Amino acid sequence: MRIVVMGAGGTGGYFGARLARAGLDVTFVARGAHGEAMRAGGLRVRSAVEGEWAVAAPTVERLDGRPAADLVLFCVKSYDTETAAELIRPVVGPDTAVLSIQNGVDNEERLAGRLGPRVVLGGAAQVFATLEAPGVVAHRAGGRILFGEMDDRPTPRARAILGAFERAGIPAELSADIRRTLWEKYVFLVAHAGMTALTRCPAGVLRSLDAPRRLYRRLLEEMTALAGAAGAGLGPGFVEACLTQIDGLAPGVFSSLHHDLVLGRRLELEALHGHAVRLGERHGVPTPTLFAVYAALAPYRDGPPAAAAPA
Repeated sequence: MRIVVMGAGGTGGYFGARLARAGLDVTFVARGAHGEAMRAGGLRVRSAVEGEWAVAAPTVERLDGRPAADLVLFCVKSYDTETAAELIRPVVGPDTAVLSIQNGVDNEERLAGRLGPRVVLGGAAQVFATLEAPGVVAHRAGGRILFGEMDDRPTPRARAILGAFERAGIPAELSADIRRTLWEKYVFLVAHAGMTALTRCPAGVLRSLDAPRRLYRRLLEEMTALAGAAGAGLGPGFVEACLTQIDGLAPGVFSSLHHDLVLGRRLELEALHGHAVRLGERHGVPTPTLFAVYAALAPYRDGPPAAAAPA
């Protein structure tokens, strides 16, 4: 199987490195200092679970002239979806599968608009991994992928992708309802990412205090109501299930949104909280808590806000 990893940051770097370490044919797409470091010395993974290890795999900036891929693991930040879709176009053939494991619930639709609906699969990555330095990915927890065709069919290509993940030792599962799977991650992520970014505190601190825990619950309740309005079919016990999941996180776990915020990077705020607020307006679902988190983080959406001009 010929695999292209579009986006070699925390998520793409970690899963791509696992696939390459298993001997699969993997090509990374990476630019700037990170791409240069990968071409010079490979990609190093520093894992709190697996220890430290490295892989060497082809790393390119563009895909022009390369043969069609069997699988494109699409892992870019949501705000780069359209640009990255054009970058992978040279390797998207009639049988290529483009598997999005991005944050949010509308990336698949946006990819389908660029590349056609036939090639796109949806996925949810359950992993805490970040880009620590050029050529270095820090993996703190998790590493599971749930994915499937957008019409939920167990196709031969979906089963082949599952086989590749299994060969690499990546826990993976074909979803019988990919829309629900995407929403399950989206609900949890919007709450956890918002809380950690807004407070600059990890899960262990937030869940131990009454007021932050109540705020978690309100965010989860509003998101679950949105999921119902969008037809995602989350059950009435989903809020409690998410709180149980939060209680099971390692105490020091933050989120990628927090990581980007403290490093002064652009945030995936529009794909997470902004999209949720807009869905609430569209469906007539009140989202006051979501809007408060969105508004509080909005000044940092494109990086640190410019200093206010003197009066």
